[in-house]
Amino acid sequence: MDPVANPYTPNAGAEPQAVVGRDDQLASFDLLLKRLERGKSEQSMIITGLRGVGKTVLLGQFRLKALAADWVVVELEVSKHGDEQLRRDLAARLRAALFEIAPKARWSDRIRRAAGALRSFTLRVDADGAFQAGLDVEAIQGVADHADLGLDITDVLLAIGEAAREYEKGVVLLLDEIQFLSAHQLEALIAAMHKCVQRKVPVTLVGAGLPQIAELTGDAKSYSERLFKFPEIGNLGELDAARALREPARDEGADFDDDALQLAVEVTGGYPYFLQELGSAAWLVAPISPVSRADVVDAVDVYEAKLDSSFFRVRLDRATEMQRVYMRAMAELGPEPQKASDVAEVMGRSSTQVAPTRAELINMGLLFTPEHGYAAFTVPHFDQFMLRAMPTLVVPPVRKRKA
Repeated sequence: MDPVANPYTPNAGAEPQAVVGRDDQLASFDLLLKRLERGKSEQSMIITGLRGVGKTVLLGQFRLKALAADWVVVELEVSKHGDEQLRRDLAARLRAALFEIAPKARWSDRIRRAAGALRSFTLRVDADGAFQAGLDVEAIQGVADHADLGLDITDVLLAIGEAAREYEKGVVLLLDEIQFLSAHQLEALIAAMHKCVQRKVPVTLVGAGLPQIAELTGDAKSYSERLFKFPEIGNLGELDAARALREPARDEGADFDDDALQLAVEVTGGYPYFLQELGSAAWLVAPISPVSRADVVDAVDVYEAKLDSSFFRVRLDRATEMQRVYMRAMAELGPEPQKASDVAEVMGRSSTQVAPTRAELINMGLLFTPEHGYAAFTVPHFDQFMLRAMPTLVVPPVRKRKA
């Protein structure tokens, strides 16, 4: 069928033509904004899930809802950087937020104070004053200049929240890849949000990250489970998965046979990104509408080749030889979370010998620990890919230490 009309979007974070199966999370976000607008408290959210389940897409939906409610949105994709870079990243976006709260010509004393607090916040990383362009304010001594990330972020968010409230607005921070925050940075943000809740300012944080983030936040601050909800999103149910394929096709005047939809859902496991990839491949393979089961069968090879060469391959290419062997040994045991000792046994090593490799893979975001002693892939169907990419498990010999 016409490739120009292809309605599927197999790109990282790209919004699909039909967002389905996430009504609960969208309703929770609506409730969060409405309660904060009334000066009431409400638990915010950190969305967790594997790669490719639509966390970034969901954040995009939250953004649209916040803008429609006249909230100011601060978006940040977290990277593994030190405190100074985090200050720069936050400051640049919070500076823009001040101008969204009100144009400079309408700034009150309160919003000028917020700008002064933000200026203080940046002095450690922007002593030459470049950040100040357009603000025309002096730093406020004793505010956001404590040389403590948690105290400084708290001061800035409280000041901006008070300014937003004066202009009958709110500020929502949308943080993607939140698991890349260091423990210290995560603790700082959680403490700041806790204070915002206590002061009842209209500032909230909604994050998205890999499944381990719930445990990390609990480790950072014991009250995190009372401050946040941790909804986990995953594969879509059969009906929603079928809708994710059928509705975009119908928007373009095409359709899928029921048998074709059933096979597509089985092949993809209902994972949102995989549905987009297979839907796109089937659209291009099918000569006419409706897409048949035979068309989906023909598309599977294209679908797997595309995933293997991009979505899966970029992760494997980051791994060392021993890290690849560890993941291949996990795949040998199946798609479920695997016990560290069982993986070590498959490799013919002791748990102690392979523990550093396992820790490296977790730190790289290729594995996560759903429970103590177990690890699982952060990407759906990665075990199947490892079996295709490395048909035979070959464990390198233990290197003898030089005397």
